[in-house]
Amino acid sequence: MYAIVRAGGRQEKVAVGDVLTVDKVAGAPGDAVDLVPLLLVDGTDVTSAADALAKVSVAAEIVEATKGPKIIIQKYKNKTGYKKRQGHRQPLTTIKITGITK
Repeated sequence: MYAIVRAGGRQEKVAVGDVLTVDKVAGAPGDAVDLVPLLLVDGTDVTSAADALAKVSVAAEIVEATKGPKIIIQKYKNKTGYKKRQGHRQPLTTIKITGITK
């Protein structure tokens, strides 16, 4: 059984036991998080209706808070002496899927 969930502005395919990295989720390591299911596949049975998905629950546990890779932003204007260097690291959260219930 697996589900497609909305996690951090993207859609992710998850099954029980999967560990994935998503955009920052509020909470401390060990806290439980519920994800919004968009599709549920159980063998040959596919559930995509909104009223049926309202009964489905996808539970996850926060493993750790991390940061993404360093992204360097450089701006330069020729002949004016203008240079600007800036960096960014996106805050991320690693979560583990603990259960999918119908």
